[in-house]
Amino acid sequence: MKAAVFYEHNAPLKIEEIEIDKPKRGEVLIKVTASGVCHSDLSVVNGTLPFPPPPAVLGHEGAGVVQEVGADVTSVQPGDHVILSWRPSCGKCGYCVTGRPQLCQTGSAAIMQGYLPDGTTRMHKGDKEIRIFTGVASFAEYTVVPEAGVVPIRADVPLEAAALVGCGVMTGVGAVVNTAKVEPGSSVVVIGCGGVGLNVVQGAVLAGAEKIIAVDLNPR
Repeated sequence: MKAAVFYEHNAPLKIEEIEIDKPKRGEVLIKVTASGVCHSDLSVVNGTLPFPPPPAVLGHEGAGVVQEVGADVTSVQPGDHVILSWRPSCGKCGYCVTGRPQLCQTGSAAIMQGYLPDGTTRMHKGDKEIRIFTGVASFAEYTVVPEAGVVPIRADVPLEAAALVGCGVMTGVGAVVNTAKVEPGSSVVVIGCGGVGLNVVQGAVLAGAEKIIAVDLNPR
């Protein structure tokens, strides 16, 4: 398959052919049909985020279609449309069992190393392993992710829009609903109207804010 591979800091990604293995137990093979480009991806390239070490496939806002499932996968099947999640949880650690799966220890440990939860990667070029960014690696035609890293959606949802839910939407709307806990009738000020900021605005509307003041820091 083709992928955009990160080899060195402050250098362009290289579009090239690499290999991808079949999904193992509890994993899903996805044909990536849409991927967002987030500032976090740029931060890996310029060295601001020191992981994963190259070579690696970046991209963590993605959506696609299930192609194949490994043993014991029950939530999706081939043909399902899904959003990719960069915070897969194990469901067993202390954070998961106390209702905070976003802090999953198992998922975080693997992500920091550029691996799937089992500590390996399914991408390689010859005998050289290629690590995956945040367990997603959506800058590729295909990717293998844990079952907990996919969220099934209706087939009529445009995948190019669904891809943005994987980071920008859940970050912006989540800031409104989970962090600020905006209530109906509230006033909300949004500083910056990039991908996350615009979704803060949308989240504030959904939460019933009475007044929303948005300040664009980079007016065109």
